[in-house]
Amino acid sequence: MGTPAKSGRRHDQQDPPPAAEGKRLPWSSVPAELRDAVEECLGGRVVEAVTQPGGFSPGVAARLRLMSGERAFVKAVGPTPNAESPGIHRAEARIAASLPHGTPAPRLLGSFDQDGWVVLLFEDVEGTMPAQPWNPGELSRVLDALDDLAESLTPTPVDAPPVAIRFGDQFQGWRRLADAYRHGEDTLAGLDPWARRHLTDLAALEAGWTTAAEGTTLVHADLRADNLLLTHDRVFFVDWPWACVAAPWFDLLAMLPSVRMQGGPPSETVFDDHPLAKAADPEAVTKVLVALTGFFVQKARQPAPPGLPTLREFQRAQGQAGLEWLQTRIGRQ
Repeated sequence: MGTPAKSGRRHDQQDPPPAAEGKRLPWSSVPAELRDAVEECLGGRVVEAVTQPGGFSPGVAARLRLMSGERAFVKAVGPTPNAESPGIHRAEARIAASLPHGTPAPRLLGSFDQDGWVVLLFEDVEGTMPAQPWNPGELSRVLDALDDLAESLTPTPVDAPPVAIRFGDQFQGWRRLADAYRHGEDTLAGLDPWARRHLTDLAALEAGWTTAAEGTTLVHADLRADNLLLTHDRVFFVDWPWACVAAPWFDLLAMLPSVRMQGGPPSETVFDDHPLAKAADPEAVTKVLVALTGFFVQKARQPAPPGLPTLREFQRAQGQAGLEWLQTRIGRQ
């Protein structure tokens, strides 16, 4: 990661957060035979495709309108420019197809996997992403909906990997930074001074996150404003490729750094006041927060992945918010 916010710097003095937007492809970039398959699945000819900018996938994300006036949402990605993206879409198709009826998520209408391309079709939800910066009323709606979601998905109704398997290779950021420093591969230039002073302790705490995050709840594991849609009476949770089984408070914790960086209240206050946190073990929460923050901090110091030019800045900002929260929990010395 780059330089996190200095210790003690007021959140409202930070620069505006980076947008949660990547580089989308147009609907026309999908191979013609797959566009034909989409029309066959939907039962009509596509006459309009409007690209949706939110999110980081380097593929197609568009609202489709058929000649009949019916609508659908399409996600599609090919083998380039990012070789990992098709696998992520396949994982999303598996999860979306398995979510029980009534889950507040767009219903999967169909999916196609051909010649390295993966296409997913969802019902089109007539909703909007939460306003940025966050306003209190919309944040309250999302937090209430998250409580309901965790209750409905405990125990998990879906065969999904445990969180330790899903993120075991990823949540090693502080240990990787410490190893890179020892081997002369990273001078730690630009690393937040507090994080640098506590690097050894953070690496040790991080090692215990897998046990700390254990649970029986199916969690989304990638909640941010751009993965939420608000209608007049519901909150929809979209984009489920990282779904896994974890503690019921995992989604709440993982979402709050993005809420904070996008103008929301201090993470500690929101977490402590939420019903999902009431039964959470404080030491377990700290260990998972350490691991999540280390992931953001270490990843943001790496080159941008192919086709995802804006991801590192977004991770950098989440790392800053995570460090602010960690300093509240651990102490600012």
